[in-house]
Amino acid sequence: MDEAYVSGEGISSYQLMERAAHAFCDWFVSCFSVENAVSVFCGTGNNGGDGLAIARILHLKGYTVMVGLIGNPESGSTDFRQNFQVLPELVSRVSWNASSVGDVIIDAVFGVGINRPLSGEYLDLVQSLNNKKAIKISVDMPSGLPSDGPADGEVFKADYTLSFQFPKIALLVPENALFTGELIVRSIGIGEKYFQAFDSRHFFFSGEKVRSYHKKFHSFSHKGDFGRVMLAGGSYGKMGSIGLATKAALRTGSGLVFCHIPACGMEIIQSSIPEAMVMDSGEEKEVAPKLDSSGIDAIGIGPGMGKGKQAAQLVYQVLSEFRGPTVMDADAINILGEHPEWLNFLHGNVVLTPHIKEFERITGIQAKNHFERMELARDFAQKYGCVLVLKGAFTLISFPDGKQVFNASGSVYMATGGSGDVLTGMLTALLGQGYGMENAVICGVFHHGHAGELAGESRRRGTIASDIISQIPESFLHFGVE
Repeated sequence: MDEAYVSGEGISSYQLMERAAHAFCDWFVSCFSVENAVSVFCGTGNNGGDGLAIARILHLKGYTVMVGLIGNPESGSTDFRQNFQVLPELVSRVSWNASSVGDVIIDAVFGVGINRPLSGEYLDLVQSLNNKKAIKISVDMPSGLPSDGPADGEVFKADYTLSFQFPKIALLVPENALFTGELIVRSIGIGEKYFQAFDSRHFFFSGEKVRSYHKKFHSFSHKGDFGRVMLAGGSYGKMGSIGLATKAALRTGSGLVFCHIPACGMEIIQSSIPEAMVMDSGEEKEVAPKLDSSGIDAIGIGPGMGKGKQAAQLVYQVLSEFRGPTVMDADAINILGEHPEWLNFLHGNVVLTPHIKEFERITGIQAKNHFERMELARDFAQKYGCVLVLKGAFTLISFPDGKQVFNASGSVYMATGGSGDVLTGMLTALLGQGYGMENAVICGVFHHGHAGELAGESRRRGTIASDIISQIPESFLHFGVE
């Protein structure tokens, strides 16, 4: 892709490398003051060339910079050698095994090309750097980590990884979190037409065009146009889950929200969420086994429902009788895992939102790593013709056509009880408003994560699911969604 872009735009690969270095340094300067001494460790390939350019630019910006070289500079790549020639003399050069390092270590030894475990002096270097007390940053990829596979052997343990243009798949899987640290992605200007020349079933959604995914309404739109949705779930002692899903659906713009809950939750929901309409199920502590879906545009089922006999009957009814948009979460997924013969009822209007353990329950397979899990998710969505949202950091959305979308939004502060219930309400709301399946799921997952980011900015570890709900309108406003 780099070669195609350089050729198509009439620039040199050295100029593209310069863009990458400036993108890195612009981010670096925004995070670290000139009081931080910087050690840049470079290999002799193009990743090392990036490192040399970064060292030069940071030196010119007033940082104290030291470069540690590993390998023979004379046999380096063309762009590495060019950057080595223009490295200012005031940037000190030391052996790669120098005992002292700066406050910040920048790893520019290996980029995307590595396909085998580190060995020899490269292994010694990375082991040594991992033992140093400093802030550690990798350029594009942590050295030792393949770009599209699991780690094998020693890998540089970065606090931050800055990836150019788009993240590499290995940076998006939980097994590699220890090496990746916080992921930052910066554009180097490669246009979309250059992406399209390459076949891929993997996409990364970072929200730049999220407004275009949203449905537009006009001044004469009324509450019926904004959807009539049903949220089914809750049980004695677990009414909070369905309450969170209900409030999230309302905050996402549903015109009318109905709740199918046990009678023990009637006063709880009606007093805490007066905008919701509660259907009296006639059952005291457990959700009733049947619901009336007439006039309903979308159903969300599962939060707090339990796995009792009546709950299972309700899941069966919804799957076998309702053909409209359906979101299945939590106990609805667990019930489905206990009745694998019901998987054949899944269809193109169904969205499943499991976390990793719930996904294992419906597939019956415990994946060795996330790469295998990604393939299982794709196969599942294709086999049953549904959409599967595998929740977690960089939530993975798998569509029936084989396309998979990683979601960029979200934060660690969303790891709190009830955040999944919020997503159920948001997805159900968007589907009820008449969004197409793909747009609804991408928008719902993205705004859920972004609302979580906004909530976490001030509350950090104190973030709770209700805080995420309160930020849903702010997320819409942030991206110009009316």
